[in-house]
Amino acid sequence: MQLRFRQGCASALLLLALVPVAAAQGSPDDSMIEIVVTSQRREQPRLQHAGNIDRIGSESLMAIQHHHMHELLTRVSGVWLSRNSGQEHLTAIRSPVLTGAGSCGAFLFLEDGIPIRPAGFCNVNSLFEINSEQARSVEVIRGPGNALYGSNALHGIINVLMPMPGPDRTPRVSLEIGDNDFYRAKADLPFSAESPWLASLVYADDGGFRDDSGYQQGKLHAKRDWELANGAFALGLTATDLDQQTAGFILGKDAYKDPAVNRSNPNPEAYRKASAQRLYGIWTTTRNSVDFDLRPFLRHSDMEFLQHFLPGQPLEENGHVSAGMLATATFGDARHRTIVGMDVEWSDMFLVQTQDGPTPGSPFLMETRPQGKHYDYDVTSAGVAAYVQTDWAVDERLTLGAGLRLDYLAYDYNNRMLTGNTRDDGTACGFGGCLYSRPADRSDSFRNVAPKLSLNYQFSDSGSTYASLSRGFRAPQATELYRLQSGQEIADLDSERIDALEFGVRSIRDRLSLDIGFFAMKKRDSVYRDADGYNVTGARSKHRGIEVSLDWQLADDWSVAIDASHAHHTYDFDVIASRGETFNSGRDVDTAPRWLGSLEVNYEPTDKINAGLQWTSIGKYYLDAENRFSYPGHSIVNLRAGISFTSRFSLVMRLNNVTDRDIADRADFAFGNYRYLPGRGRELFAEFRYTPNESLYAISAASSASRSSSSQANSAAATEAICSYFALP
Repeated sequence: MQLRFRQGCASALLLLALVPVAAAQGSPDDSMIEIVVTSQRREQPRLQHAGNIDRIGSESLMAIQHHHMHELLTRVSGVWLSRNSGQEHLTAIRSPVLTGAGSCGAFLFLEDGIPIRPAGFCNVNSLFEINSEQARSVEVIRGPGNALYGSNALHGIINVLMPMPGPDRTPRVSLEIGDNDFYRAKADLPFSAESPWLASLVYADDGGFRDDSGYQQGKLHAKRDWELANGAFALGLTATDLDQQTAGFILGKDAYKDPAVNRSNPNPEAYRKASAQRLYGIWTTTRNSVDFDLRPFLRHSDMEFLQHFLPGQPLEENGHVSAGMLATATFGDARHRTIVGMDVEWSDMFLVQTQDGPTPGSPFLMETRPQGKHYDYDVTSAGVAAYVQTDWAVDERLTLGAGLRLDYLAYDYNNRMLTGNTRDDGTACGFGGCLYSRPADRSDSFRNVAPKLSLNYQFSDSGSTYASLSRGFRAPQATELYRLQSGQEIADLDSERIDALEFGVRSIRDRLSLDIGFFAMKKRDSVYRDADGYNVTGARSKHRGIEVSLDWQLADDWSVAIDASHAHHTYDFDVIASRGETFNSGRDVDTAPRWLGSLEVNYEPTDKINAGLQWTSIGKYYLDAENRFSYPGHSIVNLRAGISFTSRFSLVMRLNNVTDRDIADRADFAFGNYRYLPGRGRELFAEFRYTPNESLYAISAASSASRSSSSQANSAAATEAICSYFALP
């Protein structure tokens, strides 16, 4: 495997040498310059971004019509959203799929640049709290963020950018039906693209492809524009609600291949109910050549779910109220631009965990996981951060960047039940004590410093290369600090930190866009959960790999997109966990496939007809820290086609998992068993759309005309190297 990795690097290095030659053959049309906003909270050409960033634009979102973020993010290299039951998911961005108390805190999820949850109160499934189905674009930064983003921007950032009122949006309504009693209705209102307000609504009802696994989900996003104090002000509101029957793991080696088992649900009693609301503003203005950006916000969430994946199936109830402000000021000129800012956040969080009946299984499980109340606490948190990010154009081609963030987060914890490692009536558990332990009331605080250095060299009008050295951090989550386990009286945790080195090259032209990135990262003070459900603290790991993204307009009608990564995620510590597994340096982190890939071929003969064929692949991965058990990986094929009957009526059809392959969306080994969440089989969906104006088709026609008149120059050498690296025909 190491030889294969080195061979991959060699191929990519060859591409690095070829890209400048290819880029010199033509420069991009102004209409083809790709704009991103996440790195600086303001518009910036992607070529000038000193790091990796991927963007899925509105046209792609409208064509894909995803039901789950997993379907969308297969088109971003180095990213894997493990699709769990219903709308649930686990995330991997330049990382393994992380589980356990603080795993969700390794990723920062944003809506219009604002975190959707408090820094200390993450939720592994929180992407279902965003109306991504009707977003205008989705941007992904892999690895630590820059100085503008603090705690939780450890392995990566996903920023969902919602539509703004104005002529760029397209009002429409649609109705979708599909297999397994799936129905979805969407509306983008009002039917006037010039209106100062908008509302995007979606409601989905899925019968579920497994027994007792359906869900109903509603989402609303509304926004209104004003002129306020010589600036532009937008007020946004997002509300989501999910009522889900959850399907649990099926047990036994290769059970996902058994047709008598893979559509069953061993846990028909499992469920999840979740709601979230966010109200925020975005005010921008310019005063004395300084650009100001203020983003106040108010957030709320409430959730309850049965933890079917744990012995005893305890019920968890949690929620929060939070408020804060993101403030930035940008000044300087084209040669030297500086951003200074401050983030302030307050939150009030609670968690209750209760188990109704005795734990089935061995006497050990019955005794150490008692029925009754396990946890009942609330936490008030306050955070403040100050940062500076500056970019200096040494000349017309070279830009140097430096950033520094100072971050402070404090918790005030209040235990609302008995303190200690006992049952809720105060009696002791056998076998060394109860699994659940509750600390006494306490306060904790964490201070972090995160620097970043970068450079970007634009060697032509269409090509650039970049390098960066950065640190990301994650303050411990409230659940890590106060939801303790047996043997813990106090969680002696430091902030998790990751140091990252990356370099890459990109070429963005009218017919060929290529982005190649290399990364090496070291992480320490992590918290892992082993195969027996025990937390392992003070963990370290290494992460290194290569990511490639290619978009190629082969001809006026045909285009190809390749997104792939090869990475190696390994433990970097040795320990025998209490009651649990053995961790050894050099072993693969569990649930960390080395290979992730997607190949999509698109055909658009006219502005009225389009079709796409996508192949996605995930490599083998281990299911446990000792690398004794594994999942072989899988590949599936998806097909979609769209036709516009008139300027107002259109139809989009999707056929997922065309070959009806039996796969596991999530494979695991825990509590002595292989466990699988089987993937969805072949499913057909049809969506009927009504667009009350022709703006969408005018844009599409202009895009087609632009492609027809663009340069025909392409790099055969670059293509050959890419195909060789990915073993493509």
